[in-house]
Amino acid sequence: MAQQELKRDLENRHVQLIAIGGTIGTGLFLGSGKAIQLAGPSIIFAYLIVGIAVFFVMRALGELLLSKAGYQSFTDIAEDYLGPRAAFITGWTYWFCWIMTAMADIIAVGVYVQYWFDIPQWIPAVICLIILLGLNLLTVKNFGELEFWFALIKVVTILALIAIGVVLLVIGFKTDAGAVTLKNIWGHGGIFPNGISGFLLSFQMVVFAFVGVELVGVSAAETANPEKNIPSAINKIPLRILFFYVGAIIALLCINPWTELNPSESPFVKTFSLVGIPIAAGIINFVVLTSAASACNSGMFSTSRILYNLGRNNQAPASFAKLNKNHVPSSALLTSTLVLSVGALLSKLIPGQAFGIVTTISAICFIWVWGIVLICHLRYKRTKPELQAKSKFKAPFTPFINYVVLALFAIILIIMLFAKDTRPALLLTPVWFFLLLALYSVNRRKREEDHKASVQSRQSVDV
Repeated sequence: MAQQELKRDLENRHVQLIAIGGTIGTGLFLGSGKAIQLAGPSIIFAYLIVGIAVFFVMRALGELLLSKAGYQSFTDIAEDYLGPRAAFITGWTYWFCWIMTAMADIIAVGVYVQYWFDIPQWIPAVICLIILLGLNLLTVKNFGELEFWFALIKVVTILALIAIGVVLLVIGFKTDAGAVTLKNIWGHGGIFPNGISGFLLSFQMVVFAFVGVELVGVSAAETANPEKNIPSAINKIPLRILFFYVGAIIALLCINPWTELNPSESPFVKTFSLVGIPIAAGIINFVVLTSAASACNSGMFSTSRILYNLGRNNQAPASFAKLNKNHVPSSALLTSTLVLSVGALLSKLIPGQAFGIVTTISAICFIWVWGIVLICHLRYKRTKPELQAKSKFKAPFTPFINYVVLALFAIILIIMLFAKDTRPALLLTPVWFFLLLALYSVNRRKREEDHKASVQSRQSVDV
């Protein structure tokens, strides 16, 4: 029986906006406040460094994805170059990354709705989860449309912030925090006011700000024209990083001296309030609400596709590989949604700690996935010269840049070990990998037993 395939129903505009949406999320809108407090203006360099590293990861991923038509996710690539164990661990880890991230976002939806309505936060969270599930069960195009409009809202907000910042800078506007000027960037303790240590400690939240950028790769299996759309989306990542991250942070710091920003609040809310927009808080609350819904939507999409591929590769229950009439992996989608709902309950029980723990574990696991992409790309360069000769989308500066980025990721993990806020999550995360190794051993033993039983059955029939 022929294996069911995902439907290639995403258009170029969907892929482009998924790429933008993947690089703009709660890490920027909410997490940037904490990151700025840690690093001060040097946060600009942190975003640049991590952004450049992520771009090279994406170029490596793009070359790998387009080197073989059958690739649909990281697990397929890891299977070919690192073997089934690495594919099993990477696939389930990527699923875990998005589950952890989406858990925090679905709870955030409930919190944001409470700004307007005095109702228990679990009600809007559950309603949002049901709506997103229903839309994702229909067609992949619904996911593309949702992300298109969610991303558009985020883009318009940042464009508005940058435009307002430029206008205020030109006219020398004065706020309650003082004049809007470039001097606000370095005039309050210099570029590194908290020293190199503060700069380095900000990297965890900066990494989390970029999680999801690789969603372009996960959606590759469902693009109408991957040979054209994937390179286009990946090559625009540097401009998006410069504009949406560096541009937005510079605008924020020109309007607000970094010392005036509260790490527990969104710096975007503070900025729009300072420039005299009376409904600023409501506007930005709506933006972060859609941003959280967008991240949860992306999480539901990516986790269901990862489970689908794990099911196809016999690394998860076979039911995950079954598609409904709309070519959507409904069993995988329902399973991920169920886990998300349980996670939402747990996050509600420890609201003060959940966000920090979730973002740190998510960042660590994403570093693993990005690292696996780079390692697979190195193996590809050494073992597949015939594919490289045909490649029209070669990653630049390899293999040197692969080793540089891997070294950067290792340094970031070491920094997390020395930071009080991130150390517990870093020490806890290896438990996940030990669990996966144990599950892989059980899964492999079962497959071997099934194969042996099948051979014996055929032999008895022949006799």
